[in-house]
Amino acid sequence: MKKRLKQVLKIIGFLILAVIILVIVQFYRFSNPKSDVAIFKTFKKHNVPVFIEKKEFKSFDYRVLSTQKVIDTNKTTIVFIHGSIGSALDFKKYMLDSILRKKSNLITYDRIGYGIYQTGNVQESIAFEKEMLEDLTRNLNPKKTILVGYSYGGPIAMASKKKYKKIILLAPAMYSSEEKMPWLLNFYKWKITRWLVPKTWQAASKEKLSHKADLQYFEKLWNENPSTIICIQGADDWIVPYQNSLLLQQQISPEKFKLVTLKNAGHGLVWTNFKEIKQVLIQQLN
Repeated sequence: MKKRLKQVLKIIGFLILAVIILVIVQFYRFSNPKSDVAIFKTFKKHNVPVFIEKKEFKSFDYRVLSTQKVIDTNKTTIVFIHGSIGSALDFKKYMLDSILRKKSNLITYDRIGYGIYQTGNVQESIAFEKEMLEDLTRNLNPKKTILVGYSYGGPIAMASKKKYKKIILLAPAMYSSEEKMPWLLNFYKWKITRWLVPKTWQAASKEKLSHKADLQYFEKLWNENPSTIICIQGADDWIVPYQNSLLLQQQISPEKFKLVTLKNAGHGLVWTNFKEIKQVLIQQLN
């Protein structure tokens, strides 16, 4: 009886180990930045052209994706800013959409530390990210430019003092008082387990741990942003609490701010609520 029990426990142990290894492998595959070749293949599959450019800012290389080789100055340009963790491909669905491509120029980019260059080497600075964004958009007409900032990308868009056609915030992480520190951050904080965390997740962890202190300066200045702002957030967002949007609504004058609440939506609204977000974008283009 004991021998049989040992065999059963040994088999269960092997199965658990196999599952853990499989999860780790899939975790790494999901987290690794996609190569240019993989991106070209994805867009080719949908018969959509994509143009990939390597740019430099303060001796850091980063990747920019666009759906047009040359900016059509007769159209509005939408610039997407991803969160933490994230990448330019967070907005793949928007880049593939035929209506958005027809009505606007579309640009998305990998923030430093999340792409194929300097992976993991995040700068942990909203000021740095704001300067990089303004460098990327310096040749665009701000009156014909819409910034779309998702999660951590929200404060990056809001930190700019340039007056854009519109700023659209998606579940933005705007206030230090609302910053939540998930337990899984311990895997990065503990040296004994840090090696298990992929570089892009290490980058996200570093940003998360410094974001609260960084926000304490910028959150006082959101009302100084000269642009008209539309904030879209899910009422069920537990990663970046809905309170962020309510506090922003209180801080900014009503004529410059509109809050769109999506019921039953969480932090993944960029993917789960594509239709609603797309509709808001199209309204700003008409």
